[in-house]
Amino acid sequence: MAAVSGLVRRPLQQVSGLLKRRFHRTAPAALQVTVRDAINQGMDEELERDEKVFLLGEEVAQYDGAYKVSRGLWKKYGDKRIIDTPISEMGFAGIAVGAAMAGLRPICEFMTFNFSMQAIDQVINSAAKTYYMSGGLQPVPIVFRGPNGASAGVAAQHSQCFAAWYGHCPGLKVVSPWSSEDAKGLIKSAIRDNNPVVVLENELMYGVPFEFPAEAQSKDFLIPIGKAKIERQGTHITVVSHSRPVGHCLEAATVLSKEGIECEVINMRTIRPMDIETIEASVVKTNHLITVEGGWPQFGVGAEICARIMEGPAFNFLDAPAVRVTGADVPMPYAKILEDNSVPQVKDIIFAIKKTLNI
Repeated sequence: MAAVSGLVRRPLQQVSGLLKRRFHRTAPAALQVTVRDAINQGMDEELERDEKVFLLGEEVAQYDGAYKVSRGLWKKYGDKRIIDTPISEMGFAGIAVGAAMAGLRPICEFMTFNFSMQAIDQVINSAAKTYYMSGGLQPVPIVFRGPNGASAGVAAQHSQCFAAWYGHCPGLKVVSPWSSEDAKGLIKSAIRDNNPVVVLENELMYGVPFEFPAEAQSKDFLIPIGKAKIERQGTHITVVSHSRPVGHCLEAATVLSKEGIECEVINMRTIRPMDIETIEASVVKTNHLITVEGGWPQFGVGAEICARIMEGPAFNFLDAPAVRVTGADVPMPYAKILEDNSVPQVKDIIFAIKKTLNI
């Protein structure tokens, strides 16, 4: 009888095990943060961390910034640390450089980097050269930041990319973030750096949300200046870019992967000092290279990358000439259809990759 009850009980135990309620656990949704909020968060943390840090520029205080990047900072830190300036770039850039020489850490916002032309003597001659000319005795820890490159419908005088302009100058560090993670990590590193740093943001990226990893949410999160990031691993061709075109490169890579072409996409993050080692290592692996940028072709960022590859050990690994995808060599047109044809599009990148691979 005991043997029979054991046979009956065992299937019941098995059935009860199957009927036990089990909860399916999914990974928590990743935090989404816009580039605008990431920059704001980075500046807020550094303002809180170091009382020597302050922000000045046109409409950065009571209006919360022309692009709302400094939203809430004036209410939190007041007039002495978030300072509205007159419409005089030469004037307030000079004030910021002088403050940096006196031991403060100013963040000087240009409403757009096109307006930095009004202050380029302060940026180049006063900020970039002083540490060298003083024999290392006088650092100038200043950040020049604001939107750079083509926007939408603002024509020739408001659509230039200044990566090559400022990347040309010794004494400056130049960074160009793409994602929210880039933006926060690089702005914090720029503020803490003892050298003048130019932070080239992009107006069209401000409202774009990105996944924000847990480490980026830390107040100690920094991205080292001078280090690129491989955004996508690949084996057939190296695609190097910075700022908004990084997204276009990733879109092109996704399309081409369906055709069996695997692109390695490198987000430069820093223009000067350039992380040529990461690019060289990728070219050695893929044997092909294209560069993508929104700026003009002559003497541009892509031209510098190609020259450095030609002069270095990776040149012998190239199976085809390096190719540049750039903005058109014209002042930016106002008409939308002409504007679209003046900046690199995903189709242009795909065409260049296939041409380089002889497909």
